[in-house]
Amino acid sequence: MIYQRSSALFTEAQRYIPGGVNSPVRAFKSVGGVPVFMKSAKGAYLTDEDGRTYIDYINSWGPAIVGHTHPVVLEAIQKQAEKGFSFGTPTELETEVARFIVNNVPNVEQIRMVSSGTEACMSAVRLARGFTQRDKIVKFEGCYHGHSDSFLIKAGSGAVTFGNPNSPGITQGTARDTLLARYNDIEQVQDLFRHNEGEIAAVIIEPVAGNMGCVLPENNFLQELRKVCDANGALLIFDEVMTGFRLAFGGAQEAFGVKADLVTYGKVIGGGLPVGAFAGRNEIMDHLAPKGAVYQAGTLSGNPLAMRAGLETLKLIKNDAGFYDRINKTTETLDFEIGKILNSKDIQHRINRKGSMMSVFFHIAAVSDFDEAQRANHSLFNNFFHHMLKNGIYLPPSGYETYFISDAVKEEEINRTLEAVQSFEYSNK
Repeated sequence: MIYQRSSALFTEAQRYIPGGVNSPVRAFKSVGGVPVFMKSAKGAYLTDEDGRTYIDYINSWGPAIVGHTHPVVLEAIQKQAEKGFSFGTPTELETEVARFIVNNVPNVEQIRMVSSGTEACMSAVRLARGFTQRDKIVKFEGCYHGHSDSFLIKAGSGAVTFGNPNSPGITQGTARDTLLARYNDIEQVQDLFRHNEGEIAAVIIEPVAGNMGCVLPENNFLQELRKVCDANGALLIFDEVMTGFRLAFGGAQEAFGVKADLVTYGKVIGGGLPVGAFAGRNEIMDHLAPKGAVYQAGTLSGNPLAMRAGLETLKLIKNDAGFYDRINKTTETLDFEIGKILNSKDIQHRINRKGSMMSVFFHIAAVSDFDEAQRANHSLFNNFFHHMLKNGIYLPPSGYETYFISDAVKEEEINRTLEAVQSFEYSNK
């Protein structure tokens, strides 16, 4: 058994941790088999507990955009750790990070640090409700904004039907305040506003969806959302936990030329350490405690280790004029060459890509919303995943997740990846 130690560790973990993991996708339930336990990472590679190495295409689900344990970031964390892990008091470093982000991101005047993307999205919605004095929000099927109650809602039977809790522990009252729409369906959003006039506080969206696979906005969808929110006095929230500083330094706001009222961050801004943030204009952010009445707090918010790691990562990107061209070209090459190989094998597929995010869907039709993502051949994806894993390529262990490409992936890693794809055998017949 090539995953012998991982198997033993998973058996042991299940005695003490629910399901044996601390985040569900890690359990490999979508793809089957035993999850691989990692012990180290460097550059483009992961090393598991059995000593096998893998080219990494999840990169801690996005944060390791410059590669794992980048020497500049590692040295900065080590130096900061010697000064203290966390103080529970203000630090100059927090202001330095906030100033750096505000000065480099469009339409952001203040930013509040938290400890996770879930916390950031939860807090942004609370702030939007406090600012507008309205209760309802609109979210999109297939978009994930963390595991806060407001976001774990599945669709009702129509545009005017309330959604239902998608997890035990979510109240019907919470579900009634969360309205569901299809991604890329502006007419349905308009319909929701017509039937809930004056009640919707905000629309929250992943500007490039990453949790139904990589799904892109089409037909000026984001621009049209901006218009709908403006016409109805609602706030537009971009969940840029994934896309922030990845699609461009100014994130999706810069990449698509659309201004959001509030933006949430995570992943890259912590350089691999736990972090989140939400940001916006002064008139909105001033409603936050202690200046305003909307309460939000966190013991480890803005902790110096995460702030230092994030700041050094952001500086590495900002000071490298060719960074985005290089990482986007790597992703484009993977997209084109993988597609060419799958075409030669007559394997039906669609590849969605934006910047350094991409997904391979085994599906004959275009994937532009959650319904189409569900119709993809996930059994085939599972076979593909395990084939790639055995060949030293670590892909997201779910057909509903996005590949995150790091700058550490170079020609050698691309060639090894393509060799693994080339050796995959499957028949559509």
